[in-house]
Amino acid sequence: MEANEWIVIAMFGSFILLLFTGIPVAYVLGGIGVVFAAVGYFADIYLDTFTGLDYTSLGLVVNRIYKIMDNWILVALPMFIFMGNMLDKSGIAEKLMSSMQALFGKVHGGLAITVMAIGIILAASTGIIGASVVLLTVMSLPSMMRQGYHLPLALGTVASAGTLGILLPPSIMLVIMADQLGLSVGDLFMGAIMPGLLLGTLYILYILVIGKMNPHKAPVPEDVEPVDWSLILQVFKDITPTVMLIFCVLGSIFTGVATPTEASGIGALGATLLAAYNKKLNLKVLKEVLLASYGTTAYIFMIFLGASCFALVLRELGGDELIESFLSGLPFGPYGIIAFILMIVFLLGFFLDWIEITLIALPLLAPVIASLGIELDGHGVVDNPSLVWFVMLVAMALQTSFLTPPVGFALFYLKGVCPEGVALKDIYRGVIPFIVIQLFALVCLVVWPQLVLWFPSVAYG
Repeated sequence: MEANEWIVIAMFGSFILLLFTGIPVAYVLGGIGVVFAAVGYFADIYLDTFTGLDYTSLGLVVNRIYKIMDNWILVALPMFIFMGNMLDKSGIAEKLMSSMQALFGKVHGGLAITVMAIGIILAASTGIIGASVVLLTVMSLPSMMRQGYHLPLALGTVASAGTLGILLPPSIMLVIMADQLGLSVGDLFMGAIMPGLLLGTLYILYILVIGKMNPHKAPVPEDVEPVDWSLILQVFKDITPTVMLIFCVLGSIFTGVATPTEASGIGALGATLLAAYNKKLNLKVLKEVLLASYGTTAYIFMIFLGASCFALVLRELGGDELIESFLSGLPFGPYGIIAFILMIVFLLGFFLDWIEITLIALPLLAPVIASLGIELDGHGVVDNPSLVWFVMLVAMALQTSFLTPPVGFALFYLKGVCPEGVALKDIYRGVIPFIVIQLFALVCLVVWPQLVLWFPSVAYG
């Protein structure tokens, strides 16, 4: 092996080791980039190698940072984050919980189905995983425990429902993926609708099956009121404002009326108006939402900067070529290589957050997919349909990263607000079936790519 290849391997190894030190990931990424730029530079001087690195390489990072800060697409990130945080404060989830619980009250697992349905609605309007998991836990977990729900089922339902926002648009993950790969945000948003709804439907079907086969795990409360038209009308009244906001944001993108950046502004304003309509908006709430939005945005952009430095040095060392040649040389065939890549992404989700995987791994993997020669029908309206399909596969695989230990963030959000007596092992037991469902949904996307490409063709057609 050449010197460059050894340095690339050492670079990845150092990154993995430093993750376990507790140092913030942004600092790990940036620091390793600087250190290995120096390693390559001094290796050329003292070891008579040629890594292609010199002191001017790190100067390119400044240009990268400028391009990040000058990118109008990324302006959508803080706006969508603000929209999500404001909606969590607006009180719409509490209204939906009370009305929809009565609607599904006579069904075994009705409360769990209610939680999942609200999770889907929140996912399509907020996309803030931590806030959604905490909100659903606080609102629903004590009720499910009082009704005698099987504890792992209740915990798994809340955790999985709260993580749907990373996949369903307007997902901030899809915005970052589009930026990294030069894809249309609208294409990714439309491509994610069917996979996201598929995953939510599979979750609900699983709850219904458990309720049918093991009624004691999802009991029906004794004081359930009969469903009448007034209740249906109340549910419709409670759900309409949120659906209208989702329609305005996503509809304006899909129809071309607004860019994703402009639509994010519409969403932020709409969420603020909803909070005001529900009499939840005041200076204290506005301050909390702004501070939470600043914190999340700063966290993401710090990782952006660190990952830019890391990726630049890695590319200068030829790391992308090394990875491409390794994957392309696997004797598995195109779909076998894709399966291997998805397995790696799934395993990385045990240790890394989706942001690091998206910023580091995804740009390195995209050229491999282009070299496989997989041709998919984009119906003449989706640019680069094979890459859009692959991005959805990665997004579905990354969905598991929130539920898989030891770094499943949804698990820790959930544990942090659980009632006393709930052990971490109960949470692990609860999420396992939902992880299996996620992997099954991933297989469905591999087998039927039109689950990703059909909706964009209908919307644009």
